[in-house]
Amino acid sequence: MSQRLGIVIAVVVLANIAGAVWLMWWTTRGSTKQAAGETTHVWDGDLTEYNNPLPRWWLWLFILTIVFGLGYLVVFPGLGGFRGIAHWTEVSQWQAEEQTAHQAFEQRFAPLAGMSLEDLSQDPGAMTTAKNLFALNCSACHGSDARGAKGFPNLTDADWLWGGSPQAIYLTIAQGRDGLMPAWGPVLGPQGVEQLVAYVETLSGRAAPAQLAEAGKAQFLTLCSGCHGADGRGNLALGAPNLTDDIWLHGGSEGDIRVSINAGRTNHMPGQLERLGETQVRLLAAYVYSLSPHTAAAAPPAAGAVSP
Repeated sequence: MSQRLGIVIAVVVLANIAGAVWLMWWTTRGSTKQAAGETTHVWDGDLTEYNNPLPRWWLWLFILTIVFGLGYLVVFPGLGGFRGIAHWTEVSQWQAEEQTAHQAFEQRFAPLAGMSLEDLSQDPGAMTTAKNLFALNCSACHGSDARGAKGFPNLTDADWLWGGSPQAIYLTIAQGRDGLMPAWGPVLGPQGVEQLVAYVETLSGRAAPAQLAEAGKAQFLTLCSGCHGADGRGNLALGAPNLTDDIWLHGGSEGDIRVSINAGRTNHMPGQLERLGETQVRLLAAYVYSLSPHTAAAAPPAAGAVSP
């Protein structure tokens, strides 16, 4: 808020209070000149107004309201740029309430701190809370049923970019992940892209022109095997997807594959440890672990990782 606008707001607020004081004074100033019940005005010969002042208790309520308003404006913000002697803000209020809620949450789940994620995933009460945490923090990307969407992984199958072990899932949620598929279009050219598209389709058991696929295999071994492996089964350490299972993060149609190869893809999973804290991250990791078959290999821990 600019200083000028703050001054205008303060003047308007104080002018309103002053106007209320003046109105009370003006309406009561003539009440003492006539006796109570005496006629003060007559209209049309038979319409009369009598001197009936407000009851004192009613008048005092108005006065107390004005005094309260002035006191409020001294303590809390309301006079433009003046913050009030309490220095209250909606942000500080929210932070205080958030801290209180966080402490209560930590205290509630303190007895489960020593449980492994596998055991935690079997605790019905903990998983009920974890499901609510997932709905609040994860469902916007992965869906309320955790089945994902185009560009957001399905968490209910056994296909994992970074590993499906409890440790790998914990690290993914706590520290976040960044995936990058470089754009190979400028390197391969239109013909090279079509060759590579054909070969990638054959990796998942689809039919493709044999001549294109054979030429694409050479391109794949040169440009793609460093991340996806020579057999196309991916690399959990790099977050490179398995191309042989017909499960696709960004879509598996021929057009989607062509876009991925030609223009590249990027993915960002934000780390949640700083925002949510250790307890909530552990609950979410256990919940995600409980959603899918536990057959995926674990990804190696990241350097400096926090152990669950």
